[in-house]
Amino acid sequence: MIYVIIALLLWSSLGILVRLSGLDPVSLIFFPCAVSLLPLGIVMHLRREAIQPVTRTTFTILVLLSMAALINTGSFFFAYRNTTIANAVLTHYTAPVFVALLAPLILKERLTIRVLCAVLIAVCGLWLMLGVSLSDFADALLSGDADSAGISAGLISGLAYAFVILIIRKGVRHIDPILMTFGQNLLLLVFLMPVASVPEPFFPPAWYFAALGLIHSSLAPALYFRGLRDVTANKAAVLGYLEPLAAISLAALVLHEPIGFNTMAGGGLILLSGWLIRRL
Repeated sequence: MIYVIIALLLWSSLGILVRLSGLDPVSLIFFPCAVSLLPLGIVMHLRREAIQPVTRTTFTILVLLSMAALINTGSFFFAYRNTTIANAVLTHYTAPVFVALLAPLILKERLTIRVLCAVLIAVCGLWLMLGVSLSDFADALLSGDADSAGISAGLISGLAYAFVILIIRKGVRHIDPILMTFGQNLLLLVFLMPVASVPEPFFPPAWYFAALGLIHSSLAPALYFRGLRDVTANKAAVLGYLEPLAAISLAALVLHEPIGFNTMAGGGLILLSGWLIRRL
């Protein structure tokens, strides 16, 4: 269990680094992925006998997974830069709700009354978080309001992450986790290479790239996958809620971000909806 907790606490610091770096989402995805390939490649080499070769089907699934991950990460980083970390993290945690809505279409799972109730709770939570009517929110978004754009990006990241979860459920359970992480990061490099550029000056941004690549893209996933050997899926799901709580606490401590009543009340309802769905 301790491995899972450490991984989640490491991931919770992501928003702080994104905000402090001041860098664009493309750079924050491209260069950390490049950094992560070395440690992940070393681990793959050491475990080469246990890793199955990549087939055409596996490669296709990895491409789809990487595309969903790119949208998820890019919109999540955009949300971090344009709204509060609390808003970004909590809107991102609508992912379980999107999974529940999409699973009947993609995985042919049943849509139950409990799922619909959870969705209704999440919608109420989002409405509380916005603090305005949907029409007023749309007007603010169209007028270029950064906070509204950040919240919208957080929702997009939640939807994209739902597709990441569904792709994993449907097709990549048999792929080694380290191979999956390495392949995803490698494909992200390929996708972003035409638009990525080296920041000038390269330092101090390089230190952020190293931290994100080694800690958030390599160490944290490795610890999480190791922890899943000893922790049941239900316990891992419950422990997962440490991440948004820790992220919001770090934002208040390091960045002195205020935590308003609407954010906490609405975010609490969103997290509750996700907890209800994960207990199905």
